[in-house]
Amino acid sequence: MLLHHLERITNLVQLSFALLVGKQTRLDHEIRSATWSRYDATAAPVFRGARWVATLGHVDIASGALRVLAAPRMQMNIPRVAPDGRSVAFIAGLMSDFGSVGGDVFTVPLAGGEPHNVTPRFAGSFNGLAWQGKHLIASALVGSEHAVLTIDPVKRSTRTLWSGAVGAAGSRQGRFVFSADGAVAASVHEDFARAPRIVAGRLPQLAAITRDNDAFAPQVRASSVEWTNDGFRMQGWLLAPLAIEAGKKYPMVVQVHGGPASAASPRFVSNGEQANPLLRDLARKGYYVFLPNPRGSFGQGVAFSSANKRDFGGGDWRDILAGIDAAAKTAPVDTDRLGLMGHSYGGFMTMWGITHSQRFKAAVAGAGIANWISYYGQNGIDQWMIPFFGASAYDDPAVYRAASPIESIKAARTPTLLYVGERDVETPAVQSMEFWHGLRAMGTPTALVIYEGEGHAIRKPEHQRDQRARTVGWFERYLK
Repeated sequence: MLLHHLERITNLVQLSFALLVGKQTRLDHEIRSATWSRYDATAAPVFRGARWVATLGHVDIASGALRVLAAPRMQMNIPRVAPDGRSVAFIAGLMSDFGSVGGDVFTVPLAGGEPHNVTPRFAGSFNGLAWQGKHLIASALVGSEHAVLTIDPVKRSTRTLWSGAVGAAGSRQGRFVFSADGAVAASVHEDFARAPRIVAGRLPQLAAITRDNDAFAPQVRASSVEWTNDGFRMQGWLLAPLAIEAGKKYPMVVQVHGGPASAASPRFVSNGEQANPLLRDLARKGYYVFLPNPRGSFGQGVAFSSANKRDFGGGDWRDILAGIDAAAKTAPVDTDRLGLMGHSYGGFMTMWGITHSQRFKAAVAGAGIANWISYYGQNGIDQWMIPFFGASAYDDPAVYRAASPIESIKAARTPTLLYVGERDVETPAVQSMEFWHGLRAMGTPTALVIYEGEGHAIRKPEHQRDQRARTVGWFERYLK
């Protein structure tokens, strides 16, 4: 039983605290994130409950008593107690995946009360947080760039200290690690052309302090693409082969990210088996790859990342189509040879795309969702849908049915490869089977691969190589 508690308690600052909370509070909910109060070493604020409907609580270490500080109707992450022990700061917004953090910064008194947004209308998504005296220091995705900012919670203002078009990773508690006084930062940075390196320095100056990966050569060329649609501004990345022949047009594959609360951001594409080898293989075969960030993505503010509520496959799909047109204006793309692919939410969007458009000549859907009604009763994480759909599939089935690709299966004409893990509890294999069955009934070319023993992510190297080869082969067959 104690081991069971330990496995279900994550992100705690040390094992003794995990043991104490797991044993003494006797909660029926998971504790998802926690931090110590420096002001009062006998207590700590924690998020408890399901990842998507958590409350912010205060645990007394001596007694194990839990006191709820706030229960806002939003997802929360990264609690941070102020140095004076009077308030707690945290990031809150619409989030779909544990570990994928984005939203505004809120504060609430440690005595309890109503949370206050201290970054209203911020045009980005915060993903890391720490106190710096009476101010906060935070990291955020702002458009195409990661940034480090200071926040004045009283004036509700921000000031950018550093920004760059990189992928950033610091810890499970944020994209940067800050010194106790917030003056020094460290992170792991990478982009599409440069391999990961550790950067550090006294803000606003950050410089690489490792050179181990400098010899790795770029495998693609990348450019940022910006466009507008339905009054929203959005951004994506266009990856190109290293060698482009003048006067020649190239096929393009659109890769939709998962989540949906996530974002495509710079990640190194390597010559080996680990860092985005599928993108490398497609570029070598002469494909452009477009990575759009439609509404529902991080990077443009809470209003933007929440704009897909009760609208999966609506505005976000229109954004992707508009993004394709914008990308094609910047590069020699043959819009008569478009492919579509994605995994998880990206797999759903691939299924949705081929049932709502005839623009694509080939598609690859990984771990997708064909029928939101049946999916609700099949998966192991059904609570994630409540904030997005506004109700369960039993209380409002119409909104789930309207977003289900299987409802429009008769419109599917695009040859589609489907793959999924045998033991995927997040997007169960039966969803891919249902869509495959529908495609076959329509006479649409299709194939289904179920990888033995795999979960939501395909992890075994032999299966990764097989999935990659099948994907490239499918596009070679139908786009060349």
